[in-house]
Amino acid sequence: MSEGSATRIEFGLDTFGDMTVDDAGVPQPAGQVIRNVIEEAVLADSLGVDHFSVGEHHRDDFAVPAPDMVLAGIASRTTRITLGTAVTVLSTDDPVRVYERFAILDAISSGRAEITAGRGSFTESFALFGYSLGEYDVLFEERLDLLVRLLGEEAVTWSGRTRSALDRQQVYPKTERGHIPLRVAVGGTPESVVRAARHRLPMALAIIGGDPHRFRPFAELYRRALQEFGHAPQPLSIHSPGHIADTDAQAADELWPHYQAAFGRIGRERGWPPPTRERFDAEVRAGSLLVGSPGTVARRIASTVTELGAQRVDLKYSTGTLPHSRLMRSIELYATEVIPRVRELV
Repeated sequence: MSEGSATRIEFGLDTFGDMTVDDAGVPQPAGQVIRNVIEEAVLADSLGVDHFSVGEHHRDDFAVPAPDMVLAGIASRTTRITLGTAVTVLSTDDPVRVYERFAILDAISSGRAEITAGRGSFTESFALFGYSLGEYDVLFEERLDLLVRLLGEEAVTWSGRTRSALDRQQVYPKTERGHIPLRVAVGGTPESVVRAARHRLPMALAIIGGDPHRFRPFAELYRRALQEFGHAPQPLSIHSPGHIADTDAQAADELWPHYQAAFGRIGRERGWPPPTRERFDAEVRAGSLLVGSPGTVARRIASTVTELGAQRVDLKYSTGTLPHSRLMRSIELYATEVIPRVRELV
């Protein structure tokens, strides 16, 4: 493996709480989707997966605008799995409230909370919470700086442009372990990579399009920047969407109509061309989509982990309206077949 990698790879599962259909194709209400997410996390915990993360969205195609609430429900039903976000949209949240909510989650889960901060790929939260897209960069930069300081659990003095200043301010409750782990999610810009390194934070690299190996320069930049800032090496994780079934053909055929519907809608909103099966199959063969049988997905993960020197893999196992039963089967195969195979290969 590349320099900076660890002997043991950690494995996680991510979901955005996509609004799903049942096995008969009937759309499910948000309440049922949320209850299903909790059941999916319980299964992952029982099968030994290391991490479970829930994303934040404020749209009608996703059921979870407040992931910490869902994670608290999961905490009451699980015993060992780490519970985090994918991501907390920090630009439009208050770092003090983020600290308070996750300190409570940490208490409920007996020290299993973590935060992944990011800017997200949607912008609905800006208008919803009264923020300007014109301050997109400064909002994230300032709020990340403040959150890092708050997570030190000492009195904080801070000032900036986007919220009121703090003067020797304490935040509560304090956690029993003295800190909550924080990662920064990066979509693949050099500035974002250097920011994570400057704050001495683990980096989660979102690989959501194209050949995963093209992200190697960002992994190398991250390790180099950490060194130049005088920081010790930090963990690098990768996040990719996917779906696992008994055979390659089954996995692709199960996912395609749900992928087509989800990305067709997003494409219409953003002016992209509609997704095609040909392009989808190309992403499955050699791109970012970890779709296939356990053996195929394990080989793809092992290749990317080795190329980038990553210490953690997070599979976004839910895409579009894919039914809960298929998601549960994908989780089962990931935990019982993919993870052991990757450990053998890496």
